[in-house]
Amino acid sequence: MRIGVVTFPGSLDDVDARRAVTIAGHEAVALWHGDHDLKGVDAVVLPGGFSYGDYLRCGAISRFSPLMTDVVEGAKSGLPVLGICNGFQILCESHLLPGALIRNDHQKFVCRDQRLRVENAHTAWTSSYDEGQEITVVLKNGEGSYVADAATLDRLEGEGRVVARYLDVNPNGSLRDIAGITNERGNVVGLMPHPEHAVEDLTGPGTDGLGFFTSLLAAAAV
Repeated sequence: MRIGVVTFPGSLDDVDARRAVTIAGHEAVALWHGDHDLKGVDAVVLPGGFSYGDYLRCGAISRFSPLMTDVVEGAKSGLPVLGICNGFQILCESHLLPGALIRNDHQKFVCRDQRLRVENAHTAWTSSYDEGQEITVVLKNGEGSYVADAATLDRLEGEGRVVARYLDVNPNGSLRDIAGITNERGNVVGLMPHPEHAVEDLTGPGTDGLGFFTSLLAAAAV
């Protein structure tokens, strides 16, 4: 599959995301936020990094990038979209996912190997995992606390749309230990931890993150 990885001003994990896509067996396609061209890709990754406009609210400026118009339209038509860290924030700001990401409750940047439990293995980005599987990936954020009103949280829980949950420790104050969520259709996933940093044994905490990228092959085969 051809997987587009979007670069915004200040993005710093776009190269890592493209490498993860390649290791997973796909063709990585570099996309620029200022273009109105998805280049015919089969899926899109919005990578982490300090996307411009963070001083206003994370993702609040990036959501108005020309390419995001195409991403939003594609997502509504079923295009698989994965937002990692800042990408998760952009998905929320673009209203493709509910809720918001705010400053960590301890007011500090956190960087750690984080254990997660995969709660939903039926999305386009998680089908390589087993439901309930525990994995370890890298987490690094300063505004990673997921919040939403009680009704939204109840709906996400009731519809099985919590994709991943923090284990052992809640690193940022996310409500109900939520680390990632999906839309109703399951093609759009937002994840605060960084699976692209856990795709090789040589670096990172192993290869537990690779499943987020190999899942697309399984989804395409259905």
